Amino acid sequence: MNHEPLAFRMRPRTIDEVVGQVHLLGEGALISRMVTAGTLQPMIFYGPPGTGKTSLATALAGSMELRYKLLNAVEHSKKDLQIAAEEAKLYGQLVLILDEFHRLDKGKQDFLLPYLESGKLIVIGATTANPYHSVNPAIRSRCHIFELFSLQENEILNSLRAAIDDEERGLGYISTKLDDDAARHIASSSGGDLRSALNALELAVLSTPKNEDGIIHVDVSVAEICMQKKNFNHDRDGDAHYDVLSAFQKSIRGSDADAALHYLARLIEAGDLVSINRRLLVIAYEDIGLANPQAGARTLAAIQASERLGFPEARIPLANAVVELCLSPKSNSAYRALDAALADVRKFGSPPIPDQIRDAHYAGAKELDRGVGYLYPHDYEGALVAQQYLPDKLKDHRYLHLKGSSKFEKAFKDADQNIRAKTKHR
Repeated sequence: MNHEPLAFRMRPRTIDEVVGQVHLLGEGALISRMVTAGTLQPMIFYGPPGTGKTSLATALAGSMELRYKLLNAVEHSKKDLQIAAEEAKLYGQLVLILDEFHRLDKGKQDFLLPYLESGKLIVIGATTANPYHSVNPAIRSRCHIFELFSLQENEILNSLRAAIDDEERGLGYISTKLDDDAARHIASSSGGDLRSALNALELAVLSTPKNEDGIIHVDVSVAEICMQKKNFNHDRDGDAHYDVLSAFQKSIRGSDADAALHYLARLIEAGDLVSINRRLLVIAYEDIGLANPQAGARTLAAIQASERLGFPEARIPLANAVVELCLSPKSNSAYRALDAALADVRKFGSPPIPDQIRDAHYAGAKELDRGVGYLYPHDYEGALVAQQYLPDKLKDHRYLHLKGSSKFEKAFKDADQNIRAKTKHR
Protein backbone atom coordinates (compact mmCIF):
# COMPACT_ATOMS: atom_id res chain seq x y z
CA MET A 1 0.00 0.00 0.00
CA ASN A 2 1.33 3.43 -0.99
CA HIS A 3 1.23 5.80 1.97
CA GLU A 4 1.58 8.98 -0.08
CA PRO A 5 -1.63 11.06 -0.24
CA LEU A 6 -4.01 10.23 -3.09
CA ALA A 7 -3.75 13.77 -4.50
CA PHE A 8 0.03 13.35 -4.74
CA ARG A 9 -0.19 9.88 -6.31
CA MET A 10 -2.69 11.06 -8.93
CA ARG A 11 -0.56 13.95 -10.10
CA PRO A 12 -0.33 13.96 -13.91
CA ARG A 13 2.87 12.46 -15.30
CA THR A 14 2.59 14.26 -18.65
CA ILE A 15 0.50 17.15 -19.93
CA ASP A 16 -1.88 14.64 -21.56
CA GLU A 17 -3.02 13.68 -18.05
CA VAL A 18 -3.52 17.27 -16.83
CA VAL A 19 -7.12 18.04 -15.86
CA GLY A 20 -8.60 21.27 -17.24
CA GLN A 21 -6.62 24.38 -18.29
CA VAL A 22 -7.53 23.88 -21.95
CA HIS A 23 -6.69 27.56 -22.58
CA LEU A 24 -3.05 26.67 -21.87
CA LEU A 25 -2.86 23.11 -23.16
CA GLY A 26 -5.33 22.99 -26.04
CA GLU A 27 -4.25 22.77 -29.64
CA GLY A 28 -2.29 25.88 -30.61
CA ALA A 29 -2.03 27.17 -27.02
CA LEU A 30 1.37 28.52 -26.01
CA ILE A 31 2.40 25.78 -23.57
CA SER A 32 1.41 23.09 -26.07
CA ARG A 33 3.51 24.87 -28.67
CA MET A 34 6.49 24.89 -26.29
CA VAL A 35 6.22 21.14 -25.77
CA THR A 36 5.82 20.50 -29.50
CA ALA A 37 8.87 22.64 -30.19
CA GLY A 38 10.83 20.81 -27.49
CA THR A 39 11.72 23.95 -25.55
CA LEU A 40 10.64 25.32 -22.19
CA GLN A 41 11.11 28.87 -20.97
CA PRO A 42 10.82 30.42 -17.49
CA MET A 43 7.18 30.59 -16.39
CA ILE A 44 4.98 31.65 -13.52
CA PHE A 45 1.73 29.76 -12.90
CA TYR A 46 -0.78 31.54 -10.69
CA GLY A 47 -4.31 30.74 -9.63
CA PRO A 48 -6.45 29.50 -6.71
CA PRO A 49 -5.34 26.53 -4.57
CA GLY A 50 -5.88 23.09 -6.06
CA THR A 51 -5.89 24.19 -9.71
CA GLY A 52 -2.79 22.12 -10.52
CA LYS A 53 -0.02 24.70 -10.71
CA THR A 54 2.71 22.42 -9.36
CA SER A 55 1.19 19.41 -11.10
CA LEU A 56 1.30 21.18 -14.45
CA ALA A 57 4.94 22.07 -13.87
CA THR A 58 5.92 18.47 -13.09
CA ALA A 59 3.82 17.22 -16.02
CA LEU A 60 5.69 19.57 -18.34
CA ALA A 61 8.99 18.15 -17.14
CA GLY A 62 7.59 14.65 -17.69
CA SER A 63 6.41 15.41 -21.21
CA MET A 64 9.81 16.88 -22.08
CA GLU A 65 11.65 14.03 -20.29
CA LEU A 66 13.58 16.56 -18.22
CA ARG A 67 14.77 16.18 -14.66
CA TYR A 68 13.04 18.44 -12.17
CA LYS A 69 13.56 19.61 -8.62
CA LEU A 70 10.68 20.83 -6.46
CA LEU A 71 11.48 23.50 -3.86
CA ASN A 72 9.51 25.94 -1.74
CA ALA A 73 10.47 29.63 -1.86
CA VAL A 74 9.88 29.99 1.89
CA GLU A 75 11.19 26.71 3.29
CA HIS A 76 14.27 26.26 1.12
CA SER A 77 17.34 28.45 1.34
CA LYS A 78 19.52 30.18 -1.21
CA LYS A 79 21.94 27.26 -0.72
CA ASP A 80 19.26 24.89 -2.08
CA LEU A 81 18.96 27.06 -5.18
CA GLN A 82 22.73 26.97 -5.61
CA ILE A 83 22.71 23.15 -5.42
CA ALA A 84 20.02 23.05 -8.14
CA ALA A 85 22.10 25.37 -10.32
CA GLU A 86 25.17 23.16 -9.88
CA GLU A 87 23.14 20.08 -10.83
CA ALA A 88 22.05 21.85 -14.02
CA LYS A 89 25.68 22.64 -14.87
CA LEU A 90 26.87 19.08 -14.21
CA TYR A 91 24.02 16.99 -15.62
CA GLY A 92 22.29 19.24 -18.16
CA GLN A 93 18.98 21.06 -18.22
CA LEU A 94 16.97 21.01 -14.98
CA VAL A 95 13.43 22.23 -14.33
CA LEU A 96 13.35 24.07 -10.99
CA ILE A 97 9.79 24.26 -9.67
CA LEU A 98 9.34 26.84 -6.93
CA ASP A 99 6.16 26.83 -4.85
CA GLU A 100 5.11 30.04 -3.06
CA PHE A 101 7.04 31.88 -5.74
CA HIS A 102 5.85 35.32 -4.61
CA ARG A 103 7.63 34.75 -1.27
CA LEU A 104 11.15 34.75 -2.77
CA ASP A 105 13.35 37.11 -0.78
CA LYS A 106 15.73 39.56 -2.44
CA GLY A 107 18.79 37.33 -2.07
CA LYS A 108 17.09 34.41 -3.81
CA GLN A 109 15.73 36.68 -6.52
CA ASP A 110 19.15 38.17 -7.24
CA PHE A 111 20.63 34.68 -7.44
CA LEU A 112 17.99 33.45 -9.90
CA LEU A 113 18.03 36.43 -12.27
CA PRO A 114 20.98 35.33 -14.46
CA TYR A 115 19.67 31.74 -14.63
CA LEU A 116 16.32 32.88 -15.99
CA GLU A 117 18.08 33.76 -19.24
CA SER A 118 20.78 31.08 -19.47
CA GLY A 119 18.49 28.17 -20.38
CA LYS A 120 20.29 25.60 -18.19
CA LEU A 121 17.97 26.11 -15.23
CA ILE A 122 14.35 26.38 -16.28
CA VAL A 123 12.50 28.09 -13.44
CA ILE A 124 8.76 27.53 -13.08
CA GLY A 125 7.14 29.47 -10.24
CA ALA A 126 3.80 28.51 -8.70
CA THR A 127 1.80 30.99 -6.63
CA THR A 128 -1.73 31.81 -5.52
CA ALA A 129 -0.89 35.54 -5.61
CA ASN A 130 -1.23 37.70 -8.70
CA PRO A 131 2.39 38.05 -9.92
CA TYR A 132 1.66 41.49 -11.36
CA HIS A 133 1.21 42.64 -7.77
CA SER A 134 3.51 40.32 -5.85
CA VAL A 135 6.55 39.39 -7.96
CA ASN A 136 9.60 41.59 -8.52
CA PRO A 137 9.29 43.25 -11.98
CA ALA A 138 12.83 42.15 -12.92
CA ILE A 139 11.86 38.50 -12.32
CA ARG A 140 8.42 38.92 -13.83
CA SER A 141 9.69 40.43 -17.08
CA ARG A 142 11.84 37.35 -17.70
CA CYS A 143 8.98 34.87 -17.29
CA HIS A 144 5.88 33.91 -19.23
CA ILE A 145 2.90 34.37 -16.92
CA PHE A 146 -0.02 31.96 -17.11
CA GLU A 147 -3.22 32.07 -15.06
CA LEU A 148 -4.79 28.76 -14.04
CA PHE A 149 -8.52 28.62 -13.35
CA SER A 150 -10.57 26.64 -10.85
CA LEU A 151 -11.64 23.32 -12.30
CA GLN A 152 -15.17 22.74 -13.52
CA GLU A 153 -17.38 20.35 -11.61
CA ASN A 154 -17.42 17.78 -14.42
CA GLU A 155 -13.60 17.84 -14.57
CA ILE A 156 -13.39 17.07 -10.84
CA LEU A 157 -16.03 14.34 -11.21
CA ASN A 158 -13.97 12.68 -13.93
CA SER A 159 -10.86 12.85 -11.72
CA LEU A 160 -12.72 11.27 -8.80
CA ARG A 161 -13.88 8.41 -11.01
CA ALA A 162 -10.36 7.96 -12.38
CA ALA A 163 -8.96 7.80 -8.83
CA ILE A 164 -11.53 5.15 -7.86
CA ASP A 165 -10.64 3.01 -10.90
CA ASP A 166 -6.84 3.42 -10.95
CA GLU A 167 -5.29 0.33 -9.34
CA GLU A 168 -1.69 1.55 -9.69
CA ARG A 169 -1.86 5.06 -8.24
CA GLY A 170 -5.42 5.48 -7.08
CA LEU A 171 -7.90 3.55 -4.94
CA GLY A 172 -8.61 0.80 -7.44
CA TYR A 173 -7.07 -1.80 -5.12
CA ILE A 174 -10.04 -1.28 -2.77
CA SER A 175 -13.54 -2.48 -3.71
CA THR A 176 -15.45 0.79 -3.58
CA LYS A 177 -18.88 1.97 -4.62
CA LEU A 178 -19.06 5.77 -4.95
CA ASP A 179 -22.66 6.97 -5.30
CA ASP A 180 -23.29 9.56 -8.01
CA ASP A 181 -24.79 12.07 -5.59
CA ALA A 182 -21.82 11.61 -3.24
CA ALA A 183 -19.38 12.24 -6.09
CA ARG A 184 -21.34 15.31 -7.17
CA HIS A 185 -21.37 16.63 -3.60
CA ILE A 186 -17.60 16.28 -3.28
CA ALA A 187 -17.07 17.89 -6.69
CA SER A 188 -19.45 20.80 -6.13
CA SER A 189 -18.28 21.44 -2.56
CA SER A 190 -14.60 21.53 -3.48
CA GLY A 191 -14.87 25.00 -5.04
CA GLY A 192 -12.83 23.93 -8.06
CA ASP A 193 -10.00 22.61 -5.84
CA LEU A 194 -9.07 19.14 -7.11
CA ARG A 195 -6.66 18.48 -4.25
CA SER A 196 -9.43 19.15 -1.72
CA ALA A 197 -11.78 16.80 -3.61
CA LEU A 198 -9.23 13.97 -3.78
CA ASN A 199 -8.35 14.38 -0.10
CA ALA A 200 -12.04 14.08 0.81
CA LEU A 201 -12.49 11.03 -1.40
CA GLU A 202 -9.47 9.32 0.14
CA LEU A 203 -10.70 10.04 3.66
CA ALA A 204 -14.17 8.76 2.75
CA VAL A 205 -12.83 5.47 1.37
CA LEU A 206 -10.24 4.80 4.08
CA SER A 207 -12.52 5.70 7.00
CA THR A 208 -15.62 3.78 5.87
CA PRO A 209 -15.90 0.12 6.96
CA LYS A 210 -16.71 -2.56 4.40
CA ASN A 211 -20.27 -3.79 4.20
CA GLU A 212 -21.30 -7.44 4.37
CA ASP A 213 -20.31 -7.87 0.72
CA GLY A 214 -16.79 -6.62 1.41
CA ILE A 215 -17.43 -3.32 -0.43
CA ILE A 216 -16.79 0.20 0.86
CA HIS A 217 -19.94 2.19 0.11
CA VAL A 218 -19.47 5.97 -0.05
CA ASP A 219 -22.88 7.65 0.00
CA VAL A 220 -23.76 11.33 0.28
CA SER A 221 -23.84 11.26 4.10
CA VAL A 222 -20.23 10.05 4.15
CA ALA A 223 -19.31 12.67 1.55
CA GLU A 224 -20.88 15.39 3.72
CA ILE A 225 -18.80 14.35 6.71
CA CYS A 226 -15.55 14.15 4.74
CA MET A 227 -16.09 17.47 2.96
CA GLN A 228 -17.27 19.04 6.26
CA LYS A 229 -20.11 20.54 4.28
CA LYS A 230 -23.79 19.66 4.08
CA ASN A 231 -25.26 18.65 0.73
CA PHE A 232 -26.83 21.87 -0.54
CA ASN A 233 -29.53 21.68 -3.19
CA HIS A 234 -28.23 24.18 -5.71
CA ASP A 235 -27.70 23.13 -9.32
CA ARG A 236 -25.60 25.82 -10.99
CA ASP A 237 -26.91 24.89 -14.42
CA GLY A 238 -30.55 24.46 -13.41
CA ASP A 239 -33.56 26.68 -12.76
CA ALA A 240 -32.90 26.81 -9.01
CA HIS A 241 -29.58 28.57 -9.61
CA TYR A 242 -31.18 31.34 -11.66
CA ASP A 243 -34.08 31.61 -9.24
CA VAL A 244 -31.65 32.32 -6.40
CA LEU A 245 -29.73 34.88 -8.47
CA SER A 246 -33.00 36.54 -9.47
CA ALA A 247 -34.20 36.67 -5.86
CA PHE A 248 -30.78 38.02 -4.81
CA GLN A 249 -30.94 40.94 -7.26
CA LYS A 250 -34.58 41.72 -6.62
CA SER A 251 -34.02 41.78 -2.86
CA ILE A 252 -31.21 44.31 -3.28
CA ARG A 253 -33.31 46.34 -5.72
CA GLY A 254 -36.12 46.28 -3.15
CA SER A 255 -33.73 47.40 -0.38
CA ASP A 256 -34.37 44.31 1.77
CA ALA A 257 -30.95 43.66 3.29
CA ASP A 258 -32.07 40.61 5.30
CA ALA A 259 -33.44 38.84 2.22
CA ALA A 260 -30.39 39.79 0.13
CA LEU A 261 -28.04 38.37 2.79
CA HIS A 262 -30.10 35.17 2.89
CA TYR A 263 -29.71 34.63 -0.87
CA LEU A 264 -26.06 35.61 -0.67
CA ALA A 265 -25.61 32.90 1.97
CA ARG A 266 -27.21 30.33 -0.34
CA LEU A 267 -24.88 31.30 -3.18
CA ILE A 268 -21.89 31.15 -0.84
CA GLU A 269 -22.92 27.68 0.37
CA ALA A 270 -22.96 26.64 -3.28
CA GLY A 271 -19.41 28.02 -3.61
CA ASP A 272 -20.46 30.15 -6.58
CA LEU A 273 -18.17 33.17 -6.24
CA VAL A 274 -18.17 33.88 -9.98
CA SER A 275 -21.96 34.30 -10.19
CA ILE A 276 -22.08 36.36 -7.00
CA ASN A 277 -19.46 38.80 -8.21
CA ARG A 278 -20.87 39.15 -11.70
CA ARG A 279 -24.38 39.81 -10.37
CA LEU A 280 -23.18 42.34 -7.78
CA LEU A 281 -21.36 44.38 -10.41
CA VAL A 282 -24.45 44.39 -12.63
CA ILE A 283 -26.62 45.49 -9.70
CA ALA A 284 -24.26 48.34 -8.78
CA TYR A 285 -24.74 49.93 -12.20
CA GLU A 286 -28.22 48.70 -13.16
CA ASP A 287 -30.11 49.30 -9.92
CA ILE A 288 -28.03 51.85 -7.98
CA GLY A 289 -26.50 53.76 -10.86
CA LEU A 290 -26.48 57.56 -10.61
CA ALA A 291 -28.17 57.52 -7.20
CA ASN A 292 -24.83 56.50 -5.64
CA PRO A 293 -22.11 56.88 -8.30
CA GLN A 294 -19.35 55.51 -6.03
CA ALA A 295 -21.21 52.24 -5.44
CA GLY A 296 -19.85 50.75 -8.65
CA ALA A 297 -16.22 51.43 -7.75
CA ARG A 298 -16.66 50.20 -4.18
CA THR A 299 -18.45 47.07 -5.36
CA LEU A 300 -15.63 46.35 -7.79
CA ALA A 301 -13.11 46.77 -4.96
CA ALA A 302 -15.09 44.29 -2.85
CA ILE A 303 -15.20 41.84 -5.75
CA GLN A 304 -11.44 42.08 -6.27
CA ALA A 305 -10.89 41.57 -2.54
CA SER A 306 -13.14 38.49 -2.54
CA GLU A 307 -11.23 37.01 -5.48
CA ARG A 308 -7.90 37.59 -3.75
CA LEU A 309 -9.15 36.11 -0.47
CA GLY A 310 -11.24 33.19 -1.67
CA PHE A 311 -13.75 31.47 0.59
CA PRO A 312 -14.39 31.55 3.50
CA GLU A 313 -12.91 35.05 3.98
CA ALA A 314 -14.45 36.29 0.71
CA ARG A 315 -17.81 36.46 2.49
CA ILE A 316 -16.63 39.52 4.45
CA PRO A 317 -16.19 42.05 1.58
CA LEU A 318 -19.23 40.51 -0.14
CA ALA A 319 -21.41 41.18 2.91
CA ASN A 320 -20.23 44.80 3.00
CA ALA A 321 -21.03 45.29 -0.68
CA VAL A 322 -24.49 43.71 -0.42
CA VAL A 323 -25.52 45.81 2.60
CA GLU A 324 -24.31 49.04 0.94
CA LEU A 325 -26.18 48.25 -2.28
CA CYS A 326 -29.35 47.39 -0.35
CA LEU A 327 -29.31 50.60 1.66
CA SER A 328 -28.32 52.87 -1.25
CA PRO A 329 -30.94 54.92 -3.11
CA LYS A 330 -31.84 53.38 -6.44
CA SER A 331 -31.76 54.74 -10.00
CA ASN A 332 -31.93 53.11 -13.42
CA SER A 333 -32.00 56.43 -15.33
CA ALA A 334 -28.66 56.04 -17.12
CA TYR A 335 -29.05 52.55 -18.52
CA ARG A 336 -32.73 53.13 -19.40
CA ALA A 337 -31.61 56.20 -21.37
CA LEU A 338 -29.09 54.09 -23.27
CA ASP A 339 -31.71 51.40 -23.94
CA ALA A 340 -33.95 54.09 -25.45
CA ALA A 341 -31.07 55.28 -27.63
CA LEU A 342 -30.36 51.69 -28.72
CA ALA A 343 -34.03 51.25 -29.63
CA ASP A 344 -33.81 54.32 -31.89
CA VAL A 345 -30.64 53.03 -33.55
CA ARG A 346 -32.36 49.73 -34.29
CA LYS A 347 -35.47 51.52 -35.56
CA PHE A 348 -33.91 54.37 -37.57
CA GLY A 349 -30.51 52.94 -38.41
CA SER A 350 -27.67 55.45 -38.78
CA PRO A 351 -29.06 58.79 -40.00
CA PRO A 352 -26.46 61.35 -41.17
CA ILE A 353 -24.40 63.08 -38.48
CA PRO A 354 -24.70 66.90 -38.63
CA ASP A 355 -21.91 68.30 -40.84
CA GLN A 356 -20.62 70.71 -38.20
CA ILE A 357 -19.62 67.89 -35.79
CA ARG A 358 -18.19 65.48 -38.38
CA ASP A 359 -14.45 64.85 -38.57
CA ALA A 360 -12.63 67.76 -40.21
CA HIS A 361 -9.01 66.64 -39.71
CA TYR A 362 -8.16 65.80 -43.29
CA ALA A 363 -7.45 67.63 -46.52
CA GLY A 364 -10.59 68.57 -48.41
CA ALA A 365 -12.88 68.36 -45.39
CA LYS A 366 -13.71 72.04 -45.58
CA GLU A 367 -14.81 71.74 -49.21
CA LEU A 368 -17.26 69.07 -48.04
CA ASP A 369 -18.58 71.37 -45.28
CA ARG A 370 -17.19 69.01 -42.65
CA GLY A 371 -16.79 70.90 -39.37
CA VAL A 372 -17.94 74.18 -40.90
CA GLY A 373 -19.98 76.16 -38.39
CA TYR A 374 -18.85 74.08 -35.41
CA LEU A 375 -18.89 76.14 -32.19
CA TYR A 376 -16.02 75.15 -29.86
CA PRO A 377 -17.62 75.06 -26.36
CA HIS A 378 -14.41 76.08 -24.56
CA ASP A 379 -14.57 79.44 -26.33
CA TYR A 380 -17.83 80.21 -24.53
CA GLU A 381 -18.52 81.06 -20.91
CA GLY A 382 -19.22 77.92 -18.95
CA ALA A 383 -18.31 75.83 -22.02
CA LEU A 384 -21.99 75.86 -22.99
CA VAL A 385 -23.25 76.72 -26.46
CA ALA A 386 -26.45 76.02 -28.35
CA GLN A 387 -25.86 73.79 -31.34
CA GLN A 388 -27.34 70.58 -32.74
CA TYR A 389 -25.57 67.30 -32.02
CA LEU A 390 -28.22 64.68 -32.82
CA PRO A 391 -29.00 63.76 -36.46
CA ASP A 392 -31.87 65.74 -38.04
CA LYS A 393 -34.22 62.76 -37.90
CA LEU A 394 -33.68 62.40 -34.15
CA LYS A 395 -33.03 65.99 -33.09
CA ASP A 396 -36.18 66.19 -30.95
CA HIS A 397 -35.71 62.80 -29.30
CA ARG A 398 -34.89 62.78 -25.61
CA TYR A 399 -33.51 59.73 -23.83
CA LEU A 400 -32.33 60.84 -20.40
CA HIS A 401 -35.05 61.30 -17.78
CA LEU A 402 -33.46 61.74 -14.37
CA LYS A 403 -35.57 61.09 -11.28
CA GLY A 404 -33.66 62.86 -8.52
CA SER A 405 -33.92 59.85 -6.19
CA SER A 406 -30.84 60.92 -4.21
CA LYS A 407 -28.71 64.01 -3.66
CA PHE A 408 -26.39 62.74 -6.40
CA GLU A 409 -29.08 62.19 -9.00
CA LYS A 410 -30.81 65.43 -8.03
CA ALA A 411 -27.52 67.24 -8.66
CA PHE A 412 -27.27 65.53 -12.07
CA LYS A 413 -30.89 66.46 -12.82
CA ASP A 414 -30.34 70.09 -11.87
CA ALA A 415 -27.21 70.22 -14.04
CA ASP A 416 -29.07 68.66 -16.97
CA GLN A 417 -31.94 71.15 -16.68
CA ASN A 418 -29.49 74.06 -16.40
CA ILE A 419 -27.62 72.93 -19.52
CA ARG A 420 -30.80 72.51 -21.51
CA ALA A 421 -32.07 75.94 -20.42
CA LYS A 422 -28.84 77.73 -21.34
CA THR A 423 -28.36 75.97 -24.65
CA LYS A 424 -32.07 75.76 -25.53
CA HIS A 425 -31.23 72.17 -26.30
CA ARG A 426 -34.38 70.36 -27.44
